[in-house]
This record gives sequence, C-alpha cells and structure tokens, in this order.
Amino acid sequence: MNFHAKQYILTLSCVDNFGIVAAVTGALAQLMGFIVESSQFGDASSNRFFMRTVFFVKDDGLSQTDIEERFRPIAERFAMQWSIHPKDQRLKALVLVSKLGHCLNDLLHRTSSRKLPVDIVSVASNHPDLEDMARSHKVPFHYLPVNDENRATQEANILKLASDHKVDLVILARYMQILSNDLCKQLEGRAINIHHSFLPSFKGAKPYHQAFHRGVKLIGATAHYVTSDLDEGPIIEQETMRVHHAFDADELAQIGHDVETMVLARAIQLHADRRVLVNNSKTVVFR
Repeated sequence: MNFHAKQYILTLSCVDNFGIVAAVTGALAQLMGFIVESSQFGDASSNRFFMRTVFFVKDDGLSQTDIEERFRPIAERFAMQWSIHPKDQRLKALVLVSKLGHCLNDLLHRTSSRKLPVDIVSVASNHPDLEDMARSHKVPFHYLPVNDENRATQEANILKLASDHKVDLVILARYMQILSNDLCKQLEGRAINIHHSFLPSFKGAKPYHQAFHRGVKLIGATAHYVTSDLDEGPIIEQETMRVHHAFDADELAQIGHDVETMVLARAIQLHADRRVLVNNSKTVVFR
C-alpha cells in the first residue's frame, strides 16, 4: 500500500445505531480506501456515536469532492454530522490577546517552527502592548480598543479579520474580554479559550496571587471551546501542577503561565488533528 498517498480524516457523529461502522468501512472499501487508523465511541448517556478515521484511496484521481459525494448517501442514511479534511491541512488562525504575552509568544514559536499545524495569519488586541512581539514574527497586528460604547463595532472588526483571512480557528490567548453572545455564536466550534480553571474561586485580576493567599496545593489550566456561557464551553484539554507553601505569588504565576501555554498548545493540536468532537456540553477526544 502507498502510505505516502494523500490522506484524509473523516469525522462523524450521529444517533447510535446498529451497522454504522460496517456502513462506513464498506463505503471506504467501495472507494478502494485504505484505513490507516480509526477510533469510535458510543456514548450511552447521550445515545450518540462518534468516529474518527484516517484513510487514503488507491485511485489518486479521486478528489476530495469526489470522495465526499460518494460518502454522502451513507451520511444521509444515518443523519450524520460529518466532515472530510486533508490530514496535512494547516489551519489559519487569528489570535486574540490583551496584555499578557506568554501564550502568544509560545504559539508564535510553535507555529513558526512548524511544531503546530497552524499558521497565525493575524493577531488582534484591545491593547497595543504585544505589537512588537507579533511583528517580530512578521505577523500583522491589529490594535482594536474596546469599551462599552464601541463593543459591537470592535467585534465586527474581529469578525471581518476572520473573514478576510478565511480563518479556520480563533484562539483566545489570554484575551481578557467577555465576548458577546452574538460573537460566540458566530465563532461556534472554531474558537478556543485558555482559562486558569483549576482556580474556580479566584476570579478577576491576579488569580495566582489570590491563590497564593489561600495556600492552594494545585494550580492548572483548561482549554475549552468558546460559548456564551462564560468559561463553561466544552472542555478540550486540562492539566494541573502541584505546588507547596514555599512558592511565592510570582512563582505560582510563572508555573501557571507555563501550564497555560502547554494546555493551549495541546488543545490546538487536538483540534487541528480533528480529534475533538463536541458531545452536547462535553467533548469526545480521540487520542
């Protein structure tokens, strides 16, 4: 088999039923498709079935559109939510930031060194502080200040940036603004936020300093899809780090920032690899 042929990722979800795997693999067999890897999960609590399959076809004359059209009858038969994407596709990303630059700096390094299958096409911020960082990587920077009076216009400019650049993913890399319900809906399923979620009692400014004064023993971070429910979107990835009484507030903040960068990068990688399928308020993540 020609494992160097163009590979595709099929993802799908539908009501769980008999014969789904057989129908999918049968359809790929009719295409002379060779399955490289496949994962599936049936969720008894929601009665939903989820599947991710990487494959290539023997006939390299078949386009992605051809493959989709031949698979469509199976998808319609089971009322699937589904998609097929090239495995080597690099996503175009718009990054939103405020003043903290640790996540942006990490993403710029990972993407420029091609350690993530993502190209940052633009950075936008409600503060000018991180312009030099973005431009040092030759990434356009857009200063979009926001207040209660101009919020609708500012968010319209964010959407215009995403549209103009044909963005696949919006990354909130410690963007310290609450998105409107309308913007959340416009970005549904393609916006990822990083949050210090293992500090649920410490909201607002300087959460790690608040944690220090409470003597926490675990700090961590959560990456999740953005929804209109603030910081409660479907979770993609999480991590914690154990700390103790000898750490001061600044050390806790540094450890927390390190965890945030790691968790955000993992979540973006999982999303780009099409390994994350939304299951109501949760996710199915195929490792």
